[in-house]
Amino acid sequence: MDKIISTFVNISLDKVTTTIFHKQSSTAFQKLALDTFQYQAQSNAVYKEYLSLLKRDPSSVSSLVDIPFLPIQFFKTHHVVVSEKKVVQTFLSSGTTGMTQSKHLVTDVNLYKESYLKGFAHFYGNIEEYTVLALLPSYLEREGSSLIYMVEDLIQKSKQPDSGFYLHNLEELKEKLCQLDSQGKKVLLIGVSFALLDLIEMHRFSLKNTVVMETGGMKGRRKEMIREALHSELKKGFGVSRIHSEYGMTELLSQAYSKGEGIFETPPWMQILVRDTEDPLSLLSPGKTGGINVIDLANQNSCAFIATQDLGKIYEDGTFEILGRFDNSDIRGCNLLLS
Repeated sequence: MDKIISTFVNISLDKVTTTIFHKQSSTAFQKLALDTFQYQAQSNAVYKEYLSLLKRDPSSVSSLVDIPFLPIQFFKTHHVVVSEKKVVQTFLSSGTTGMTQSKHLVTDVNLYKESYLKGFAHFYGNIEEYTVLALLPSYLEREGSSLIYMVEDLIQKSKQPDSGFYLHNLEELKEKLCQLDSQGKKVLLIGVSFALLDLIEMHRFSLKNTVVMETGGMKGRRKEMIREALHSELKKGFGVSRIHSEYGMTELLSQAYSKGEGIFETPPWMQILVRDTEDPLSLLSPGKTGGINVIDLANQNSCAFIATQDLGKIYEDGTFEILGRFDNSDIRGCNLLLS
């Protein structure tokens, strides 16, 4: 019987992987998510044990609200990967010396590539229309960054000779940015928050053809700022009306994007839910603040159902905001497998 079930799940999985990145109705998305859940409940040892300790029988899960989300901390302490797959790429989170890094063990890097390429196209169009200027020093200075992997490929796919990374050569970046923008070229300037602030401290811009996208984080280089204050400074410094944002993390293979005001939208194969901070297995209705849960169907070979450490709220149209982070002492439901 187990063999029959396993064969059925694998057939379902094949169907899922060929349809993940198609535009889905809500009913189709739920079907794909439930197929993914049943597969991972059997094939991902960490997730399977987590469900067992919760006393949650996978056969009783018939809707998205029934799915338990795996606390993201397990990516620091366990190998969260389906058992029969060979790992071909390991992405590592950033972290200070002595801090345990999250590890995302990727068995099919093409799922990641397809996710970020189709995700970018979904929100911004053809990458070949953009010159990509990347100001990501804290990421370039370490190994295993999934963000660097994505941006490096976007730079190559742009096929623009001026696309490239910048580390500490801010003067060169300033000249290039001014030149391209004045020529009417479409530019994507993607940068970590502290480096973008460094850039506008040395030069004030008046950009007309550039998308300025922050990836968040001061990485210990500056005092943390609330989003409104950060975006206000960046808008003044770059002379733009909106600051775009990317919401992604090591443990996910998909990204959400904001085109301004901190309101994020997911691609069709990704969905946000919000959980009760006091009862992590209960979900909240739109408009209420709680913990961010992510369904990322690109995570076929790790875990597609992640309870993050971010606080936020969703709206009726499916867009969402990130409002802060849990303090470590506030994380609940995460100690079942920590040993």
